[in-house]
Amino acid sequence: MEKLSSLIRGDDLIVAPVALNPIMARLAEEAGFKALYLSGGSLGWLKCVTEANLTLPEMIETVVDMRTVCRLPIVLDVGGGWGDPVHVHRTVAMCEVAGVAAIEIEDQLLPRRVEHHVGVDHLVPTAFMVGKIKEARAARTDPDLVIVARTNARRVYDLDEAIRRAEAFHKAGADMLFVHTRDAEETRIVGERLPAPLMTFAPPDGFSDYPLSQRDFAKLGYRLAASSGTAFAAMVKAVRQSYECLAQDRMDAFLGKGGAEKEMKAAQRTTGLDRMLEIERRTMKPQWRAPKRKRRQQSTLSRRGHFSLFSREVVSDFT
Repeated sequence: MEKLSSLIRGDDLIVAPVALNPIMARLAEEAGFKALYLSGGSLGWLKCVTEANLTLPEMIETVVDMRTVCRLPIVLDVGGGWGDPVHVHRTVAMCEVAGVAAIEIEDQLLPRRVEHHVGVDHLVPTAFMVGKIKEARAARTDPDLVIVARTNARRVYDLDEAIRRAEAFHKAGADMLFVHTRDAEETRIVGERLPAPLMTFAPPDGFSDYPLSQRDFAKLGYRLAASSGTAFAAMVKAVRQSYECLAQDRMDAFLGKGGAEKEMKAAQRTTGLDRMLEIERRTMKPQWRAPKRKRRQQSTLSRRGHFSLFSREVVSDFT
């Protein structure tokens, strides 16, 4: 599996879809993606608490769950880094232990504000964010951990201020810059004025009808495009429709007749059911094939209450 630090040194745009749990990670891998994005915003919606109420251990636990079953590199949205520059050291340490490939740290004021989700941002001074980036670099022990510095200054001031901040973050040692804007023309300007590699958000509706293609993004120096919530939105729509159809005694047109069983079997394949069955059958079945002379003895002892299920396993282990 190629490391994210190597991928972003190439010439292509790496699209990282949002993944919030192990099966989403596996599905993204099956679709052919090369990296994943764990979005604080979408995980906050999943937990019904908003990103402002998430904790670092919650994020790390989710990373570990996904990495247990999927080896794709994970870009972790660490928000404001869970504290001041001194606290960033623990954030980086936990991310490295969990195997995070990149951390995206932004210039948001802490504690986070819920109104960020309605377009109202509260930012820290540039110098304070610069201090966080420097301490993130000082805390890093894995040279392949990519430090992404993000600014939301476009939403508070203007694009020029956002670019000025990003330039300061670059001088502080950030490996990748991220100026948050959804506007195609502003995205182009950012690419022309800032050094590669750059990160951005993938268009919510994908690249098919967006003014800039994936190739255009790559030519502008963008190397990472995180789809922060589209798959989560698709999941919500599908589940809501399923519940409504079940409650109203209607066929779910999305699944269609027989679709639920078909998709459940597909999910089982994605989760690796066949592999787990093979392991179980290879390792467990022989333990119950005790010789006939032993079976009589075990049955007698079991009636006397001297052997549990576990003790019968032990007996067969030594036959």
